[in-house]
Amino acid sequence: MKIGIIISSNDAETCWNALRYANFAIGWEDEVKIFFMGKGVEYQKIGTEKFNTVEQADKFLKSGGKIFACGSCIKSREQKSSEMCPISTMKDMYDIVRESDKVVAF
Repeated sequence: MKIGIIISSNDAETCWNALRYANFAIGWEDEVKIFFMGKGVEYQKIGTEKFNTVEQADKFLKSGGKIFACGSCIKSREQKSSEMCPISTMKDMYDIVRESDKVVAF
């Protein structure tokens, strides 16, 4: 199954759980793509020891997951593009939604 995940929260626990869900789905051999938008692009800054978002994202990428992030949202927060938060477009989000069998939003 193809699963699209949209994360627009900068709540550490919410992002952490969304990323854990993504890792769980990959464990079931689903194809998973994540699109961070709005406050969600801040996920690398908000992680805590208890809710380690970067650790979950790293595991996701190493397992073959793909991450996309709204370029306008990144730029408006004066962040830079990175492997864990690459500048993407609304077209990328559209493609994820269109190609996915299921879409989950956090």
